[in-house]
Amino acid sequence: MAFCFTGRNCSFGIQKYLKLILMNNESAYVRNGNVTPDNVQFYKDYGYLICPGMVSEQEIAELKSETVKIFRGERGVIDGMIPVEAGESDADVLKKYVAIHFPHKISPALKTFLGQKNIVEVLKKVVSPNVKSMQSMLFVKGPGKAGQAWHQDEYYIPTRDKSLIGAWIAIDDANVQNGCLWLIPGTHREGYIMPRVPNSSDEYADTDVIDVSGYPKENIIQVEVKSGTVVLFHGYLLHSSKRNKTSDTFRTALVNHYMSAESMLPWDQDGKFKLTEDMRDIVMIAGKDPYAHKPITDLNKPYLRPEVLEIKK
Repeated sequence: MAFCFTGRNCSFGIQKYLKLILMNNESAYVRNGNVTPDNVQFYKDYGYLICPGMVSEQEIAELKSETVKIFRGERGVIDGMIPVEAGESDADVLKKYVAIHFPHKISPALKTFLGQKNIVEVLKKVVSPNVKSMQSMLFVKGPGKAGQAWHQDEYYIPTRDKSLIGAWIAIDDANVQNGCLWLIPGTHREGYIMPRVPNSSDEYADTDVIDVSGYPKENIIQVEVKSGTVVLFHGYLLHSSKRNKTSDTFRTALVNHYMSAESMLPWDQDGKFKLTEDMRDIVMIAGKDPYAHKPITDLNKPYLRPEVLEIKK
């Protein structure tokens, strides 16, 4: 049976059947780090993969410890950080913040984690044997904090070959209550950056959003996962997260972005830098760098994500 991937013109019966397939299709899951041809095809068709237990309990413990050190300023003070008071608990420190961009710039542990072996093995199968990373983001969405509005990552990080992929690593359990990911499977196949409109929902911190009202609710899925799970999603796939509605639970996640090393990266960091054909502030994590004749640069600096987000003006 042929399915419409966005669901805009699907009948209700097909919509329900499609969602059932998406939620229960074993091809959506990478088990024990073993990437199958069915996994690769599922990623091509639907734009995401779920990898339970890909990050070990020991690695999660290390990520939690490093997260606290970063936000306590022990890896270097970032503009906007609030001094830690004597006796202040880790939870109280983290509640002051939403996220930090480029934490791998100050944390050797997180820079090393860009090349986490299990994640790299999947990337080599679904992206390219040659993979580079250009960004990391560490989210500490505490109780009451708003989520991210519907968006496509390629809107912010434009690759020439549409190879951008996010690796969303659940440090804490993520569920509907504390603000897990939401996806619209197959939307990456529409193949273009969708227009954004002003945001009026208090679920999101962003000032603008992609209007998803034309997609049937039956085709929008929540991705509730356990700590240690990695969710991989295409740079053109529509995704979001909602507000953390708990009173005592964090939804901490590390998100690293990757792309094929064969593609150049015309990324000006939303106007921060002069636009060039190939931004070379990257970390090679697999294979060979076809542009190794160009020097690696150090342009991006860590910064705190604001409570209200307006990246592109």
